[in-house]
Amino acid sequence: MTTFLTPELREGLAAARRLAARKSARLRVVADGQAWPILRLWDGGFAVEAAGAPHLRGLVDIHDGARHLMQALVIASDADGDEQRFDFKRATLAEDRAALDFVRDVDAPVGLLAR
Repeated sequence: MTTFLTPELREGLAAARRLAARKSARLRVVADGQAWPILRLWDGGFAVEAAGAPHLRGLVDIHDGARHLMQALVIASDADGDEQRFDFKRATLAEDRAALDFVRDVDAPVGLLAR
């Protein structure tokens, strides 16, 4: 058995891998009403496909399907092959309730039962 792959076959496998990653990606970055699928997400940033990627800078929203995950300030970092990487300057997780402006007691009642 041989382990040699022709350049055409390697390129075809790489294209299939990129297509599978794009189709399975639920994460997306939204800026100015447009959305781009996120290929990879890590603590310090994310990567999108370089072919259709804008040169994002500023405030963006990151979604997982329909769920809003975070709002972040980003700056374009570098292009690595077929990926455009972006770094977070600030990333704030989205909450489903308003922030409290007071300290809540641990044994505080959860609700009020009417008689």
